[in-house]
Amino acid sequence: MNSSAQTLSPADPTHAKSGPGLLVAALGVVFGDIGTSPLYAFKETLNPEHGVVFSAGAVLGLLSLIFWGLMFVVTLKYVVFVLRADHDGEGGILALQALARNAIAGTGARPWLGTVIGGLGLVGAAMFYGDSLITPAISVLSAVEGLEVEAHALKPFVIPITVLILIVLFAVQRRGTGAVGRVFGPVMLLWFAVVGLAGLWKVLEQPQVLAALDPRHALNFLLTHHAQSLAVLGAVFLAFTGGEALYADMGHFGARPIRLAWLFVALPGLVLNYFGQGALVLAQPAAADNPFFRLFPGWAVLPMVVLAAMATVIASQAVISGAFSLTAQAIRMGYLPRMRVVQTSGEAIGQIYVPAINWLLMVGVVLLVLGFRSSSALSAAYGIAVSVTMVCTTLLAGVVALRLWRWNRMAVALGVLAFAVVDLGFVVANSLKVHEGGWLTLAVAAFALLVFTTWAKGRRLGLQAAAAQRVPVEPFVEALAVSMPHRVHGTAIFLNPDVDAVPHALLHNLKHNQVLHEQVILLRVLACDTPRVDARQRIEARSLGHGIWVATARHGFMERADVPEFVRILAYQQTLAVESMSSSYFVSRASLGDKPLPGMNPLRRALFAWMQRNAGRASDYFKIPGNSLVELGQRT
Repeated sequence: MNSSAQTLSPADPTHAKSGPGLLVAALGVVFGDIGTSPLYAFKETLNPEHGVVFSAGAVLGLLSLIFWGLMFVVTLKYVVFVLRADHDGEGGILALQALARNAIAGTGARPWLGTVIGGLGLVGAAMFYGDSLITPAISVLSAVEGLEVEAHALKPFVIPITVLILIVLFAVQRRGTGAVGRVFGPVMLLWFAVVGLAGLWKVLEQPQVLAALDPRHALNFLLTHHAQSLAVLGAVFLAFTGGEALYADMGHFGARPIRLAWLFVALPGLVLNYFGQGALVLAQPAAADNPFFRLFPGWAVLPMVVLAAMATVIASQAVISGAFSLTAQAIRMGYLPRMRVVQTSGEAIGQIYVPAINWLLMVGVVLLVLGFRSSSALSAAYGIAVSVTMVCTTLLAGVVALRLWRWNRMAVALGVLAFAVVDLGFVVANSLKVHEGGWLTLAVAAFALLVFTTWAKGRRLGLQAAAAQRVPVEPFVEALAVSMPHRVHGTAIFLNPDVDAVPHALLHNLKHNQVLHEQVILLRVLACDTPRVDARQRIEARSLGHGIWVATARHGFMERADVPEFVRILAYQQTLAVESMSSSYFVSRASLGDKPLPGMNPLRRALFAWMQRNAGRASDYFKIPGNSLVELGQRT
């Protein structure tokens, strides 16, 4: 285990480079989601279905809620505090879960605390998948709907154009977030500049709107609209739904570029635009049907639709990149079966592409657009998953601040309480929309949670079943010395999850081929609860004599498990003669037998068996050359 994870402090600079290029690239990947919220957030707060009577006081109250929400939830909670909780530069709910677990390790904490931390991480991760499904749909659809503002006859083309844009977006993901960020970054910079200036123009015309900076307007709105407050808060929450993506995408660019981009580009642009929409509605109440596009003169609406479409494509990129990072972490932490993960950058290890997740998301997003057919309908399904994830983040960050950073106990308790009260308020507000569509993201999250827990439990039970038939390695080697089988030239590397047991592949090879290579390496590949492992702790090995070695190779959950590279390191450290042309890699491919797994019902057992059959090939995951791989079946 990487010891640096134990001593990480909130001040550690994990990404020193944060030049203008990286800042602009971060704008193109990280801020698309929250940056395009003005397209629909303020419009939904004014929705007459909430029952709020239109008045200047109501408009100022809604603006004040949005402004102080951006300052408290996004700026204070995420940008100031949560981004400090980087796990060797990585972010996201699973990285935070691992950091929290490290924080309580060796402190004598009660066992139930580790279980709660694990549960919070999995629930938050599952909810993020629900968000990843709906964000591209609502973002792109809300932008293309701008066509209706100036040309109602174009309404029949909104859905086909939206679907086409989304298909193209998912098709270019294989180029990687670095390349996407370089293209999208300047677009988002232009977007924040344009929406900010458009808002500033209206604010200068109606400067009285700046009164909404006074938080008393927000409090007064909540006190005078008891019946409508929860429904309105569900709409207000749409203004900061991209906050979690800031943390999930931290591994792609680092905390410092994200902070700078938020404080000096994204936040000013968003605040000016929301206040500009408010100023417009104060002057022209009829503009409440689509205040964003009505900020612009008629000749500028079509160009803004095009720019908004580009910006919402980028909004989708934020959660898609986050879903890729989350999936890679889940695979390496044992919550998902192996699947193909493509490294798209030779410099930034966090920039990856997961084809299976990409195409699953594309199908789901397109079906959402075809099913809901409007951004207003989709807004009912939006928010509940993100708000639950935010609660999980708050609680896990509190554990890290208390146990790892050793902040003042009272300060941490008060901070967690304040953030949790706000987060839970939004959870309750968004729960009112469950029957209108919120059930969909909850269903996606529930299925993701089922997959996580089924795979983790199935693997654990399978390993327990295999342990019942294990053959201890040292007595086995002693028995071999008494009656040594025929030795053949070359090196055999047996992948083995149990360092003290004989691999099943080795037993089968001896039984059927009755030979043993002159050099044998029993290699355990161990994924650690840290993003990266120090090179000095990468390999541990010991000799059992007779040319047989037992080794453990460690890698972090953001590193690729490169078995040939591990073998090269081992050979260098122990001065072994290992030639790639005469080396063979033996892998057992496990499958379920007919016996039921204890503690797992038939449905989950069937799901586990299906995942096991469809897991990625070991040669792909461990980067083993196909012409050197020997794969043997194993029934558990």
